[in-house]
Amino acid sequence: MRHLSVEILAAGSQQPDPITSAGNAQLGIAALVGIAVIVLLITRFKLHAFLALTVGSLVLGAVAAAPLDKAIDSFTTGLGDTVSGVGVLIALGAVLGKLLADSGGADQIVDTILAKAGRRSIPWAMALIAGIVGLPMFFEVGLVLLIPVVLLVAKRGNYSVMRVGIPALAGLSVMHGLIPPHPGPLVAIDAIHANLGVTLALGLVVGIPTLVVAGPLFGRVAARWVDTTPPEGVVPERATADAARRPGFGITLATVLLPVVLMLAKALTDIIVDDAENTVQRVMDVVGDPMIALLVAVLVALFTLGRSAGFGKDKLSETVGSSLGPIAGILLIVGAGGGFKQTLVDVGIGRMILDVSENWSVPALLLGWLIAVGIRLATGSATVATVSAAGLVAPLTADMSTAQAALVVLAVGAGSLFFSHVNDAGFWLVKEYFGMNVGQTVKSWSIMETIISVVALLLLLLLSLVV
Repeated sequence: MRHLSVEILAAGSQQPDPITSAGNAQLGIAALVGIAVIVLLITRFKLHAFLALTVGSLVLGAVAAAPLDKAIDSFTTGLGDTVSGVGVLIALGAVLGKLLADSGGADQIVDTILAKAGRRSIPWAMALIAGIVGLPMFFEVGLVLLIPVVLLVAKRGNYSVMRVGIPALAGLSVMHGLIPPHPGPLVAIDAIHANLGVTLALGLVVGIPTLVVAGPLFGRVAARWVDTTPPEGVVPERATADAARRPGFGITLATVLLPVVLMLAKALTDIIVDDAENTVQRVMDVVGDPMIALLVAVLVALFTLGRSAGFGKDKLSETVGSSLGPIAGILLIVGAGGGFKQTLVDVGIGRMILDVSENWSVPALLLGWLIAVGIRLATGSATVATVSAAGLVAPLTADMSTAQAALVVLAVGAGSLFFSHVNDAGFWLVKEYFGMNVGQTVKSWSIMETIISVVALLLLLLLSLVV
């Protein structure tokens, strides 16, 4: 099957000769020191993750006794390859999300589903809304978009804020950690050479029940644990609350799901046809390619969302342009993470992990989750945890089947969500919007993130027994 095409050298027979002759002990120390430097710079000195990853990569090379020029080459090569592989996808996803928000399409989905939901089903409706809206949007954008809806529903329906807020947060978080085209899953797919369509399909299989448990079900418990009143004036108004024109529900939903359908159709064709010379296979290889699928969705959205909202050419150009600025930092972090991963591989740590792990009884899937959990707890960044853990476990996935490699990607993503706490910007964002103190935020948001991580891991371990 055709994989996401970024030729980053992995482990095993594909791994290049290391640029250092250091022994396994020194390489292990180098990996630990490199990660420790990244963690320290981010947590203690509050350095931006891009700079921390850059410095950590150079420290890794120095401790591993690699020539400095070679370490620099490894870092820049990994950065360039990663950005070239996932940068366009992240940019297209940002454009689609911006069109969805500015056109009022997201509000249309929210209003339609809430209008049809009964009182008892409101928490489930909030989870559904967050899952749909969060599919093309970054977590922070989706959160800002949905917070007014959560508080309005809670006030009008006399609900606990936690009862409707936790399902919405869970929907956004599950999409962010497990489902491409979000940056974390994309980078892990890239590093592990997994198939994006298969990963997307398995991510949905795991993500839906995980959302049910961490969202509507845990929301009942969180509502008993935490009673909060959001502060006045903190929440922004809905951007299109008074808009005269908004795209219809059906066409908006179809636009959002279009890239997902195209990528899943390609994955299904790969399984059923699996013949490179077959015409249907060749067409789907193009149409279902992640970049083409997202590009098609964006071009369609210009008409189905933009034109339906009455956007002229200037407004469409402004919307697309304004969507790209905020993702610059994300692209740099993702790229630096790819550079750190490539430095790990080139100094020989990938081969060292292969050698040492021959006597381990820990599956690669569980190992990837544990590494991501450790880095997430230390740095607070889900993206840093994903890119670092994916780079470390990539050597162990070289001989895996397509499905097994996809499960490792999802395990890394699940681990990157574990127990958000005070070093995570998302923790403070949720705390302030919902008007909670630190203890209440831990008992609601942090526990919810942990439930997502653990439930997803358990489901992945079960799936690994049958795929």
